[in-house]
Amino acid sequence: MIIFKSINKLNKEVNFKANIGFVPTMGSLHKGHISLIKSSKKICQKTMVSIFINPSQFNKKSDLMSYPRNLKKDIRILNELKIDYLLVPNAKEVYKKNIKKKINLNKKDKIMCAKHRPGHFEGVLAVINQFLERLKPKYIFFGEKDYQQLYLIKKLINKKFKTKIISCSTIRDKNKVALSSRNTLLTHNDMKKSSFVAKLLINFKNKLKKSIYLKKNLNKIIFEINNLKNIKIEYLEIRSKNNLSKVFNKNNFKIFIAYYNNKIRLIDNY
Repeated sequence: MIIFKSINKLNKEVNFKANIGFVPTMGSLHKGHISLIKSSKKICQKTMVSIFINPSQFNKKSDLMSYPRNLKKDIRILNELKIDYLLVPNAKEVYKKNIKKKINLNKKDKIMCAKHRPGHFEGVLAVINQFLERLKPKYIFFGEKDYQQLYLIKKLINKKFKTKIISCSTIRDKNKVALSSRNTLLTHNDMKKSSFVAKLLINFKNKLKKSIYLKKNLNKIIFEINNLKNIKIEYLEIRSKNNLSKVFNKNNFKIFIAYYNNKIRLIDNY
């Protein structure tokens, strides 16, 4: 594995005309990231991972400061996976002079996380735009846990780039909790509550597949989750998985949730 801190140096030394898969991350790697890397290794001749905690996608400075970091452990994991290239740039390297740190969203896209975390996706899109403009990999890999992010990045890529986006299924632990770097900030009891939420919503999803009219029970589900100690829902919505609209049927819906578990914000979809 070759480690680069400079995008220009990486561009000079790596042949991006080859079949290269790119897995952008913010580090604190877990089995979800590993599944993306393994997907890239299956499809592509070479795999490149980036670790960059993007300041422009945090709308709270405290959230940026508390985001879990463990670069030594991440490098060890990537070495074991035998990836080809690791890019670890700093903010000045990514955002050169006069480069936009935000890409504006359409008004209709300001829903769910985009509504509750103003500026977050604008920052995500800006960094992905920078990476793709300067690296031009053949493939880029994202997990479906961040489904709204995936949807917005697909729109950006389809409009501007030739890079093909590969989406990979959410990886869950044995208690059905979606793997996330933020899970490391939760206690054992917190994880038990997240497991309850996940199992409740998976069960609700299975019922909706049989009868979409049971969506009227959504408020009961919200009440039940909010009744858990130190749990507060930010949003819980059912939307179309195709365009995130509120027009859906039993074959094309997804349940989306963002909630605080002991002050740690978690998201998921089912």
